[in-house]
Amino acid sequence: MAVAGTGLALGPGLGGASSHREAPLTAANPLSDNTDTYAFVSPDKPDTVTLIANWIPFQDPSGGPNFYPWGADGYRYNIKVDNNGDAKPDITYRWTFKNEDKRGTSTFLYNNGAVNSFNDPTLLFKQTYKLEAIDAAGTATTLVDNGKVAPSRVGDASMPNYAALRDEAITPVQGDGGSSFVGQADDPFFLDLRVFDLLYGGDLSEVGNDTLTGYNVNAIALQVPVSKITQGGDGSGIIGVWSTTDQQTFTLAAGKATPGGEFVQVSRLGMPLVNEVVVPAGLKDAFNNLPPEMDASVQAVVDKVNDPEVPKLIEAIYKIPAPTAPRDDIFSIFLTGVEGLNKPPMVKPAEMMRLNTKIAPAAKPNRLGVLAKDTAGFPNGRRLIDDVVDIEIQALEGAVRTGKIVEPLAAGDGVNENDLRFGSTFPYLALPHSGSSTAPRGTGKVAARGNAAGGSAGAGNTGAAGQGGSGSSGSAPTGGVATGFGGLADEGLPVLPVSLALVGIALAGAGLFLRKRAAQ
Repeated sequence: MAVAGTGLALGPGLGGASSHREAPLTAANPLSDNTDTYAFVSPDKPDTVTLIANWIPFQDPSGGPNFYPWGADGYRYNIKVDNNGDAKPDITYRWTFKNEDKRGTSTFLYNNGAVNSFNDPTLLFKQTYKLEAIDAAGTATTLVDNGKVAPSRVGDASMPNYAALRDEAITPVQGDGGSSFVGQADDPFFLDLRVFDLLYGGDLSEVGNDTLTGYNVNAIALQVPVSKITQGGDGSGIIGVWSTTDQQTFTLAAGKATPGGEFVQVSRLGMPLVNEVVVPAGLKDAFNNLPPEMDASVQAVVDKVNDPEVPKLIEAIYKIPAPTAPRDDIFSIFLTGVEGLNKPPMVKPAEMMRLNTKIAPAAKPNRLGVLAKDTAGFPNGRRLIDDVVDIEIQALEGAVRTGKIVEPLAAGDGVNENDLRFGSTFPYLALPHSGSSTAPRGTGKVAARGNAAGGSAGAGNTGAAGQGGSGSSGSAPTGGVATGFGGLADEGLPVLPVSLALVGIALAGAGLFLRKRAAQ
């Protein structure tokens, strides 16, 4: 597909693609495959914001001998922040990596003895990183130099105290009181991926299995003061967040790939499941190559936002009538933010995750987020416990318009929480699964709850402000949908105040929509 009017060419052999293998190019290049992005006000430090982005999906913990390094030469990993609503990055946090490989021609092993510290000589392959903050003018400031990357969790014999190794990789951010973490983690996204088998088997028989159980990802987590991330913004406290991967073109020779030339954006991820289930296969690579400010250039994607495919499939398979198009409700939630919740005062419609940093963490977070009156949750940013699949199914089916849960789909995908408990302190992610595990992957829960990942908290809806506990298992609310979008729980919701003409214009300025995962 030609992307008209963008003036942007895809580099040779490269294009955009993101999520868990949902785009053609990253399916063949997992080092660039960006899976999920999270942004939330830190539950235990509410004067800070935590940003998390994950890469390299479906990591089998025992997948040696090279396991799962970050791309070093020729790769840049970014989390970008817009704090004035113009769809351009005001701050780009950039991680670049270096390898230290002592294996040479003497061994194939990742480690040749027990590893208790990053500096142990038994750890034969290790990585370090540089973290920079780049402002809107392109000026870069180093925040972390020579930061330690927590290694892949080879197994219990190789790494008898992996929690200590993970703690060693939490690094102070120079000059602003923040923290950075880079390393392997349990994949925090939870869902039943059999949605791709004719929407859960064509009869909702294929639900209730967390397909990502037992798999790991490579994770970047950054905690920064709210004052720092909103500095120079529009004063609303609302930020837009997305993550990207940049890669250089490279030349292949026998046993060697040499990067060179300009960097090209090859992965982009903001709102969950947009690229996966809204953007059609033939447009994914071109779409992910674009910056948010150019979303309007992809008219075919704009058309999909205006009249999304998923509700039509649900109508065909489950006979539930699709909401009428154009979808002004989806436009508001996923492209501009919601008036009175997380919409910047002077917003340019674009696909990114929007977080109102002035909304405090919930004392009793609910996995259904704003849908269940918990305005600190998705789609106001995204916490680790937020059940974005169930929330987005309801949004796609018009719950915001009607003010009522779509009852035949109220159970969602039947997966309401992660397989491991999240931590109550930074970086909040659960420890990665060990290579010593013999449990099958993707078949439910493979480890006991309460995994030590920075502390454990109560299950259900009462985790540590939405992060310390596991995903909540509470049932869907009944009656009106308390979205905070202008309606109340039992009073129904008005149709969002966007005229159809404005919707058409704004969607033409945004080019995107809904479902997440970058997944999968």
